[in-house]
Amino acid sequence: MTKRKHKRENAQLFQALTQQTQGTPPTDHDAPIPDQALAHLPGLTPLSSSGSLPKMKKFRFQLMHEWILHRLPPGRVADVGGGKGLLAYLLQQSGWQATVVDPVAQVLPEKYKDLNLNRRVKIGAAESVPHITQPFAPAIAEDFDLLVSMHAHGCNVELIDVAAISGKPIILLPCCIIDEPLLPAPGQHWIACLVEYALAKNLTVEPFRLNFRGQNIGLFIHAAG
Repeated sequence: MTKRKHKRENAQLFQALTQQTQGTPPTDHDAPIPDQALAHLPGLTPLSSSGSLPKMKKFRFQLMHEWILHRLPPGRVADVGGGKGLLAYLLQQSGWQATVVDPVAQVLPEKYKDLNLNRRVKIGAAESVPHITQPFAPAIAEDFDLLVSMHAHGCNVELIDVAAISGKPIILLPCCIIDEPLLPAPGQHWIACLVEYALAKNLTVEPFRLNFRGQNIGLFIHAAG
């Protein structure tokens, strides 16, 4: 698939998801953010003021960190399927109590790109984030105020169920359908299937996009009202 075709299909999917959520205003990366001091960030700069914004090759954890930081108050967050824990580390540095939930224990990366400072930052060898070394289970959610899942397998439907039962907000950046108990209808996109499932449980779904290459459409799902 060409880059142009992928970009067009991604935009069409995002528009369809916005319509599917019955008029919920989209929170796109080209929308203004509360802290205008962050307008220089490559992932969040308004397209309307900057013209064409090139896709970033990576940095999805940094961009998700900024999205969460400027839309939700600090609290206890579980990074489900968090891998090396960079998102949890960044949230921890911003006042969140962040924990990685992943069956494979991994150490933090040695360094990362700080998008505010536009430079690489080293993570000390003694630095760490709390880690629950097991697959996600609904009981784990009891200790957290927010659950985030970025490109994790086999837990998207389960997290929506948790949101419906407990009222806890979740953020999904869905990837593929591996190990999920739900299959989309013929011709239906997997993300649209998840939106349909959440709406059927009377949850509010707010689609958003982050400015990195690949599957960058996220869903902020929370109780209605």
